[in-house]
Amino acid sequence: MAARREWLAAALRVTPVTGSRWTAARAATTMLAALLALWLAGALDHAAYATFGAFASVYGGTARSPRRWRLQAALGALLTTAVATGAAVGTLEQRAWLSVPVAAAWAAGAAWLSDRFAWRPPGPMFAVFAVSTCAAIPTPPGRVATAVLVAAATAAFAVVLGAAEARLPGTAPPAPSAPAPPRERWRLHAVRCAVAVALAGAVTTASGLGHPYWAMTASVVPLAVLELHHQLLRGLHRVAGTAAGLAVAAGLLVLPLPVPATLLLVAALQAGAELLVVRHYAAALVFITPLALLVGQVADRRPVPELILSRFAETLVGVGIGLAVAALTRRRDPVVSGAG
Repeated sequence: MAARREWLAAALRVTPVTGSRWTAARAATTMLAALLALWLAGALDHAAYATFGAFASVYGGTARSPRRWRLQAALGALLTTAVATGAAVGTLEQRAWLSVPVAAAWAAGAAWLSDRFAWRPPGPMFAVFAVSTCAAIPTPPGRVATAVLVAAATAAFAVVLGAAEARLPGTAPPAPSAPAPPRERWRLHAVRCAVAVALAGAVTTASGLGHPYWAMTASVVPLAVLELHHQLLRGLHRVAGTAAGLAVAAGLLVLPLPVPATLLLVAALQAGAELLVVRHYAAALVFITPLALLVGQVADRRPVPELILSRFAETLVGVGIGLAVAALTRRRDPVVSGAG
C-alpha cells in the first residue's frame, strides 16, 4: 500500500522549474511565424516540415546561455536532415515499410548522440517523429528540396531567436549542466530504441492503422529515462496525457475556425506545452496532442473520429512496445539514479 501511494505521488508530482516562459515564448513565436509564412505563401501542406524545424527551439534547457544557440543550431541541422531523409523515403512507392528500418536507424543514432552529448530534452523522440512522419507523406521528388528549405529556415529562425534572447538584460545564471548518462548505457539505449521503433512500426504498418509514425514516436518515450519505474511512469504519463489531450482535440477540431485563428491556437498550445513539459509531462500532453492534430489538419484534413481513435490506439501500441523492451532488458541497466 505504501509503495502504491508513493508511486501515485510520483505520477502526480509537479517539478518546479524557472525560466520556462522564455522557452515557451520562443517556441510559440517560431511556430507561429513559420505557419503564417506558409499560409501567406499558399503552402500550408508544408506545415509538418516547419513544425520539425521549430523543434530546434526547445533544446538547451531554460537558462539563457550565450552558448545555447550552438546546441540549437546542431539540433536544427540534425532535424532538418531527418526531414530530408524522411521526405526522400516519401518519394518511394514502398515508403510505408521502408520507413520502419529507416526510423529505427535514426532512433539508434539519435539515442546515442543524445546520451553522448547530454541533450535536454533527452532521447531521440523528435528525430524519430520527424523522419517517420515525413516518410509517410507521399512526396514528389521535386518537393524534397522544398521540405528541406522549410525545415532549415524554421530551425534557423529558432536559433536566431535563441541567440537574441541570450542578449536580453536580466539573464539568469546558467543552471548546472545535466550529467550525461553512464557510458555503458549509450549502446543499450541505442539498441533499445532501434528495436522498439522497428517493432512498433512493423506492428502498426501490418495492422493497417493509419499513422504508424505515432506508434514509432511513442515507443521511444519511456526509454529516454533510466530506471524501469521511471519508464513505467513516463509511459503512464504518455497514455494518460494523450487521452486527455484527445478529449481537448475532439472539441477544437470541430470548431469552424478560420485559418489565422487556427494558427494562433497552435502557437498558444505550443506555449502551454513548453510551460508544462518539464513540470509535468502528462499535463503537457494535454496541449501537445491537440497541437499535433491541428497542424496535421491544416495541412491535410481527415475525419476527426478516425483521427482520434488512431492516435490513441497507436500511442497505446507504441508505449506498450517501448515498455516491453525496457522490461525485457532491465537487468542490464547500470545501477544509477535519475531520470530525463
